[in-house]
Amino acid sequence: MYDVKGNLRKVLGDLPDGVRLVAISKYHPNDYIMAAYEEGQRVFGESHEQELRQKVESLPKDIEWHFIGHLQTNKVKYIAPYIQMVEAVDSLKLLKEINKQAAKNDRVIKVLLELHIAEEETKYGLTLDACRELLESGEWRELKNVQICGLMMMASYVEDEAQIRSEMMLASDFFDELKERYFKDDDNFCERSWGMSHDYPIALECNSTMVRIGTTIFGPRVY
Repeated sequence: MYDVKGNLRKVLGDLPDGVRLVAISKYHPNDYIMAAYEEGQRVFGESHEQELRQKVESLPKDIEWHFIGHLQTNKVKYIAPYIQMVEAVDSLKLLKEINKQAAKNDRVIKVLLELHIAEEETKYGLTLDACRELLESGEWRELKNVQICGLMMMASYVEDEAQIRSEMMLASDFFDELKERYFKDDDNFCERSWGMSHDYPIALECNSTMVRIGTTIFGPRVY
């Protein structure tokens, strides 16, 4: 078995106080997740509704599950009973659907707004202007079963550390702008989720509060 416990300890040793680890467990078997769980890890990230459902049913109930991939509105109802956080909300339509399904389950689901900053043509995420428009419209304030807790972004997958750093700092500065303008009195708006296996050391320099790390802990994915 891959040395999940040793890898996890190393990653956790890199993280300063105030930074949480989301262990990205998608495509990894339950015994790998249990190895991390036995080391005290409780937050795991998945991106496929069916795989997630199977894991929820068979793994310890105190795990905090985050949905980290692109979430289609028609899949929200399947994960609403148990998901703790949706990390990639990229439209008001999706936000409303999460609110609707959370209400049906008498729950409040935490969400992060996904920014599209990277220069690659990733399909998903709000531009900074689109994010401003979404918040300026004010409709989100009526949604009582979702809680906007911060921002999430993925930096460009490049060797150039200066580019990665500048994209992450742009997101960090944008977080400060939104906090001041829309969430000044809301302590729940506090998460800056950026940093993955290949770039989390840079993310830690760019005010990240939540890193999403899979390969470094669990090894190559088992499809």
